[in-house]
Parts: sequence; C-alpha cells; structure tokens
Amino acid sequence: MQAAQVQAAQTAQVQAAPGGTMAAAMQLAIALLTAGLDSPELEAWAADELTPADTDGLADFMAGLHVISIVLLHELHEATGEPSAAILQRLAIMAERRRGTPSAD
Repeated sequence: MQAAQVQAAQTAQVQAAPGGTMAAAMQLAIALLTAGLDSPELEAWAADELTPADTDGLADFMAGLHVISIVLLHELHEATGEPSAAILQRLAIMAERRRGTPSAD
C-alpha cells in the first residue's frame, strides 16, 4: 500500500471514530519520531508522507506530539529526578549541538 493510500486510510479511520482521534494522532506522531532513529532519509520521507495536509489532521497530529512529549518528559523526570525545566534545557542544548548550532551555555 502506498503512503498516500495509508494516509487516506488513517484519515478515514479517524473520521469514522472521533473518539480514536487522539490515539491515531499519537500513533502517527510515534511513527514520525521513531523514523528518525533509523536514518535521516527515512525521517525526511516520514515527515513528507505522514504529516497530515488538512488543518484538522495537522491539529490532531500536533496534539499527539504534545501528549507524547509530556509523557516522555514525565518518564525522564521519574528516571532522573531532575526538574522538567532542567531536562528541557539539557535536551535543547543537545539538539543544538547535534544540528551544529552554537548554544548560549
């Protein structure tokens, strides 16, 4: 099944079951986030193919990313005992260094 067909099927599933919108958005967000773990090429493909084009789908997708980030932040806090603000700051610095952008340490 081609990516466009997959996206159309996912959109139809979300529209058919409004209660499952957040779950579908979270699954889509997880798919996009984990694609980057395999390769930059797969991440680029996933960003183009999996990101919804319509405003409602994009809003649901962004909400799914938000929920996942909150859950992951909570898990990091539980594992490290660090406050959320410190974790976010460290992650931002790591992301800047990965991109080659100098940070204001």
